[in-house]
Amino acid sequence: MDMNRMPYIHRDISWLSFNYRVLQEARDPHVPLFERIKFLGIYSSNLDEYFRVRIASLRSLIRLGKKTKRRMIDQPEELLAKIQKIVEEQQVEFSQIYQNHILPQLRIYNIYILRRKELNNKQLQFLDQYYEDRLIEYLQPALIVRNKVRTYLCNNVLYLAVVLATTGGGRRYAVVEVPSKKFPRFVQLPASNPEHKELIILDDIVRHCLPKLFPGYKVVASYSVKMTRDSDLNVEDEYEGDLVEKIRKGLSKRNIGPGTRFVYDRKMLKQTLDFFQGALSVSDKDLQPEGRYHNNTDFFRFPDFKLNHLKDRPMPSLPHPKLESYKNNLFQIIRKGDQLLHYPYQKYSYVIRFLEQAAHDPDVTEIKIAQYRVAKDSQVVNALRSALEEGKKVMVFMEIKARFDEEANLYWAERLESWGAKVLYSLPELKVHAKLCLVNRIEEGKKALYSYMSTGNFNEDTARIYGDYGFFTADKRLSNEVDMIFDYLEYGKHPRKPFKHLLVGQFRMRRNIYDMINQEIKNAKAGKTARIIVKVNSIQDKRMIARLYEASNAGVEIKLIVRGVCCLVPDIEGYSKNIEVISIVDRFLEHVRAYLFYNDGEEKIYLSSADWMTRNLHRRIENAFPVYDEKLRQEIRDFLQIQFRENVKARIIDEQQNNFYRRHDIEHPWRSQERMYEYYQRQLEK
Repeated sequence: MDMNRMPYIHRDISWLSFNYRVLQEARDPHVPLFERIKFLGIYSSNLDEYFRVRIASLRSLIRLGKKTKRRMIDQPEELLAKIQKIVEEQQVEFSQIYQNHILPQLRIYNIYILRRKELNNKQLQFLDQYYEDRLIEYLQPALIVRNKVRTYLCNNVLYLAVVLATTGGGRRYAVVEVPSKKFPRFVQLPASNPEHKELIILDDIVRHCLPKLFPGYKVVASYSVKMTRDSDLNVEDEYEGDLVEKIRKGLSKRNIGPGTRFVYDRKMLKQTLDFFQGALSVSDKDLQPEGRYHNNTDFFRFPDFKLNHLKDRPMPSLPHPKLESYKNNLFQIIRKGDQLLHYPYQKYSYVIRFLEQAAHDPDVTEIKIAQYRVAKDSQVVNALRSALEEGKKVMVFMEIKARFDEEANLYWAERLESWGAKVLYSLPELKVHAKLCLVNRIEEGKKALYSYMSTGNFNEDTARIYGDYGFFTADKRLSNEVDMIFDYLEYGKHPRKPFKHLLVGQFRMRRNIYDMINQEIKNAKAGKTARIIVKVNSIQDKRMIARLYEASNAGVEIKLIVRGVCCLVPDIEGYSKNIEVISIVDRFLEHVRAYLFYNDGEEKIYLSSADWMTRNLHRRIENAFPVYDEKLRQEIRDFLQIQFRENVKARIIDEQQNNFYRRHDIEHPWRSQERMYEYYQRQLEK
């Protein structure tokens, strides 16, 4: 199959389509009001990172020579123009959702976000006092002298661009930082009505104070602006030198990289925009008009006034039937059989307990763990420290190239090292993305290995909102191969024999998946039932997509659940008529990666850390682990079936990127995340 001609959606366009699904949640009137506001924050946070990394990469491609660009299938200039058009359209819709949906709904509940012109005298006095008591030391106005002193805006920091009139009738320009990292973005005002809850946005308090900041000038206008900068450290393929030191230097420069986006109020006059564009060295390609307010990530911190009925109904994590019964001796239940944990539906605390019990168990001699993203106040790290204090050997592989977690990971790595752990850092050219833990325990005088593998990170913070599977096992077939992975990470030892059970990135994972797809093709051609079900965050790898197209043409039934980027195009004659793709965006982030191959009735079922992207299959140490226990296999089948019945939060992925909701049975709503919660509630009742 010609991969250059097959149906394929560029990953950056597909990602924008995913982020639009997030925006759809903010628009959906069935979503509780405060959750809709939160989705506005998620959308904005996602878009900030997109410009900091993806658009920065695209800018780098544009700077390549003409000969190099001629060899590229996608011309970066054309792609960037398409991206800008889509983002501008989405930003208009964002503003419409906020103005026409969110604000009127807030008013129904007597919550008002006021502008300065709507304030009474008492509230204006409050702003003056707020300035004197709190803001004054943080507001540092800077006049701009064009062509003399180059003005610099920090990365993703909110500013007001101010237009001033002199006594002689001339024009001056200035910028003032809005200290939104120091103060709440939404400030509660003394209410004009005892039943009202009245707020003002911090930007408007700063606007109110501008005459005090610029004595001798008349404030003509002010507009919110923000600069997003290239924040990629570009250390993915480093071979030489001290990688830790290179990352430190990269972190120190992260916020001063070249600009990738200049966000401005679309009501800004052209003359004013032209001035700031010249003063800040902003190209036309970097301009992005938005509404009056930017840095909408701050919607995460919108005050809730204890109005819990405007939030999602509580779904507290449930006990795991078996792990709860043996919570004081998890090794005992794991020794009896594999255990599958599905959080946040079930408690993540069993993972912490497992590590804590390993730390204090006199029969445990060693703990090995691979860390990708670490929680802010990490109980995982605390357990490892306890193990060191108890005299255990602890080996931690810390991936310090985990984007935007480099600093936190470096911090914890150094702390662990200072406590006596053996800490290993990133490998040249590779990221270690597998989520693994191995505990060495002496039982009846012999070495016994206990493993924990997961689709998600060892991070108790994200475990509250990310849907992931965790898997405990003492099965020698699996634990011995986990040990082989750690030998490679720790000593650089290539596996002493081929992996027979785990699929491991860099050691035939891609080939193993191809083999299973090829078997389905062979079965379909022989007239047998052939089926592939895959749930991942992203599918982007062209070679993998070509294999799925080939399988579809052979008659293999393929069902995909892809939360984010999906470059595969379903339902295209000659390529993908047998492929169905849905995406689910709901209150929990869908993060599970699961593969099911029918295999003529002898199903192969894997859980994995790996998406089907080139980076996962080519430039990372990943792990996919088979589930052999039939009860656990059935639980995964049930999960996939529940997901595919989704008709509330599922969107149909198609060639046009329409993101239509898949609502085929409106009279019988089936919301998969709620159904999964009920599924585990029934397990407890049994």
